[in-house]
Amino acid sequence: MENRLRVLRAERQWSQAELGERLDVSRQAVNAIETGKYDPSLPLAFKIARLFGMKIEEIFDDGFDGEQND
Repeated sequence: MENRLRVLRAERQWSQAELGERLDVSRQAVNAIETGKYDPSLPLAFKIARLFGMKIEEIFDDGFDGEQND
């Protein structure tokens, strides 16, 4: 899943460890989410969105554009 987490973190000049502390996850978890190796749980995604004052879909993109192919 694509996401803007690295950009949002960098804008605030937070290290991965600092963001991890704010989210109560490890630095490695932050790195895995940023690099797309791990998709956060829904509760963690909500926590991330609240921390940045954004909607989940403003941070994460699942690649689904909402159109259905018949």
